[in-house]
Amino acid sequence: MTGSRVVALGHYQPARVLTNEDLAARVDTSDEWIRSRVGIRTRHIAGPDEPVDELAYQAAGKALAGAGLVPDDIDLVLVATSTAIDRSPNMAARVAAKLGMGAGPAVMDLNVVCSGFTHALATADHAIRAGSARRALVIGADKMTEVTDWTDRTTCVLTGDGAGAAVVEACAEPGIGPVLWGSVPEMGNAVRIEGTPPVFAQEGQSVYRWTTSRLPALARQVCEKAGLTPEDLAGVVLHQANLRIIEPLAKRLGAVNAVVARDVVDSGNTSAASIPMALSKLVERGEIPSGAPVLLFGFGGNLSYAGQVIHCP
Repeated sequence: MTGSRVVALGHYQPARVLTNEDLAARVDTSDEWIRSRVGIRTRHIAGPDEPVDELAYQAAGKALAGAGLVPDDIDLVLVATSTAIDRSPNMAARVAAKLGMGAGPAVMDLNVVCSGFTHALATADHAIRAGSARRALVIGADKMTEVTDWTDRTTCVLTGDGAGAAVVEACAEPGIGPVLWGSVPEMGNAVRIEGTPPVFAQEGQSVYRWTTSRLPALARQVCEKAGLTPEDLAGVVLHQANLRIIEPLAKRLGAVNAVVARDVVDSGNTSAASIPMALSKLVERGEIPSGAPVLLFGFGGNLSYAGQVIHCP
């Protein structure tokens, strides 16, 4: 059976930066309070002229350039997002149109919130293994600030905007390991974007307790499915939700030789964009060698999770 691999990555963030001091001028908070509880210093904010599909398009263009491909080389476009305001055309179709894809790729959106990218990456891998696609463009993009309640100091300090993209192609030697995915339906309301207009809310303590108690064992299962131990990992890229979640999880996992992504410090929680954006930055800075194993693990809304080990492009 044909496998697949990630051959290139790209990311994009809006130019406007919102600092903790900026937030302290709007709500009852402080730089010290935010850093001590979630580890975030800054986040990027998209303007009215930067909808989700624009963020996705920018990241996708960089990934295609990095792969040395043109848009018509792609036959499957997957966009993971939970902040697409319009229902149709979907974000994947809009990105394909912006890129000028004339070859008629399949276009699908996936809404699995913070674990959307790892779900989409597994979906692309499965499609390629099944022979229904040769090259896929997998994008995580969210404009979380558009669904943020800027009067709620417990959530407005978290969110940022951005996009990350990966080009995935068929190969004889699999470079994307088996996915471990699932959900906790009884906790589905712990992270939500609901209402008209939609607003992001969460039960922070419930999510914190679940992630810190359950995720280390799940992450180890991902490594087992890939035939590796945590000590074999060169990189760990978890959903960039909260530094107080990321650092203890990486430590309990036992990935003692791995570079741990901490992009949440500068970017905030960008939902489906967080994993591909953080991974793209690590690769761009040369912090993980090409071909080295990297654990990707997303978790959050629904309460859903998905993870796999990939070989770094």
